[in-house]
Amino acid sequence: MKNENIKEIIQNWAPDLEFTEDSKEYVTVVVPREHLRDFLRKLKDDEQTKMDYMFCLTGVDYPKYLEVIYHLESTTLGLVLVVKVRTEDRDENCVIDTVSDIYRTAELNEREVFDLLGVRFEGHPDLRRLFLTEDWVGYPLRKDYVDPVNIVNR
Repeated sequence: MKNENIKEIIQNWAPDLEFTEDSKEYVTVVVPREHLRDFLRKLKDDEQTKMDYMFCLTGVDYPKYLEVIYHLESTTLGLVLVVKVRTEDRDENCVIDTVSDIYRTAELNEREVFDLLGVRFEGHPDLRRLFLTEDWVGYPLRKDYVDPVNIVNR
């Protein structure tokens, strides 16, 4: 199956989704936060996509929001898809629903994004810092992070 085919399948499910041209190799789709879980569940369970493996979950800091990026693969169909979801802002509404019950590999990846960027994953079974101590203040991968003790100034 080619990228055009997977894009067509997804557009039939939800015609209002935003597709980006971030990669020539993969189809990339931006999904609204409130539809993320249902969309990923459909991608995993639907016979046309069978996205059974999440091989990467990462976070990116932008000036007005944070973004979580999911790289999914169908190991049986040979498909790869990139799904992006954005937080409402960088502060109070920096929350995205967990997908750790859909993709088991998300459990530690979500903790890493929480620890280093501050995205809170609603419903996560064990959301706590992964690398830094519990008393650490701030999120070191944010562009506005400053730590004069360790000489981090951005």
